[in-house]
Formats: sequence, structure tokens, C-alpha cells
Amino acid sequence: MTRVLLADDQELVRSGLRLILELAGIEVVGEAGDGAEAVALAAELKPDVVLMDVRMPGTDGIEATRRIVAADLPCRVVILTTFDLDRHVYDALLAGAAGFLLKDASAQQLVSAVERTVAGEAPLASQVLARMIDRFLERTPPATPEPPRLQSLSPREREVLGLMATGLTNTEIAERLVVSLATVKTHVRSILAKLDARDRVQAVLLAHRYGVTA
Repeated sequence: MTRVLLADDQELVRSGLRLILELAGIEVVGEAGDGAEAVALAAELKPDVVLMDVRMPGTDGIEATRRIVAADLPCRVVILTTFDLDRHVYDALLAGAAGFLLKDASAQQLVSAVERTVAGEAPLASQVLARMIDRFLERTPPATPEPPRLQSLSPREREVLGLMATGLTNTEIAERLVVSLATVKTHVRSILAKLDARDRVQAVLLAHRYGVTA
């Protein structure tokens, strides 16, 4: 059973998230009201996924994410954000967050995000993805010629990377390319290895920086 840790300073929000997840058969192993507590519980409980709010008193979600990743804990962090995109979400992704989810997401989207994270994918809300990429490009110097690691991708891998950059899931990519899901997963693993990317988020940022499109 998938195990999740909730980190949000609002008890009502945590209660709502817990109810949705438990109804879907996902175990909520703990709740944290601030980032420091989230880091401690992540180390103690070793959940599969941490749903992490950005704005919390004391240690915020960005620093908590950084500490969890630095400790090499066996869990992935998904950032919870508002539609307006907290200005620090970009920094949280650089700190090692696996993806992000809108706080007003539906129950189905929440459950799907957790499942995709466990499967090794990166839940990237489409509304937030575009704005996050814009912010990334604003902070990034003009792209230099493609690095060798990007040039090492095969034509099909570049196509898959371009589709990843639009926020498509592995299943959606398989449907678009009319190939099996297993084939897409193989391509994604190869892409991450060749790009020396920690996860899909890093690969997507690289794709946008150098204009890799589907």
C-alpha cells in the first residue's frame, strides 16, 4: 500500500487530504504542521510520498524539501501550491521536489498525482507548468549550443522528451506515439540516464531551456 505523509500548517487542509487519500486506499502515515516536523517524520516513517505545502511557519516547504533530498530519504516530495504559483515553487523544484499540485485539484487529480509519483513520474499541473517554465526561462541565461548529453538522445528519445515537456504522462505519451507503455518507460529511463537528470522535472527544464519540442 502506498504510504503518504502530509505537511501543511492548516489542520483542515490535512484532514481533507487524508479523507480523500484514505478513501482511495492510500495510507496516510503521518501529519506535520511545519517543515521541521515534516523532515523529522519523513526520516522516522519513511513514506513513499510527502505532500508538502510551501508556506508554513518556521521551516518552510522549500527548506524541508531540501533537507529531505539531502538526507537521501526514500521518499519523493510533491509541492502543494495555489493557482497563482507561489514565487518559491521554482526553488523547491530545484531543491529536489518531484512535482507540484494545485491545492484546488480534484480528488481524482490528487490520487492520480500520488500514484504517478510512486510510479516514478512527475505530477506537473498544466496551469502551473507553463508559468513555472516562464519563470525558469526568465532566470536562465540565453541557451548556449546544446550540450553533448542532449545531443546523445536518439530522435525518438527527443520526441518523448518533448512530450514530457508538455506535461504528458507516460500513458498519454504511449497513446500519442501509438507504442506500448513499457516502451515509453524504457525511453524515459534512457533519457534520464543520458541527461544525468535526477527526475522528470530536471529533464523538462533542460528541454525547455534548449527548445526541445515534440
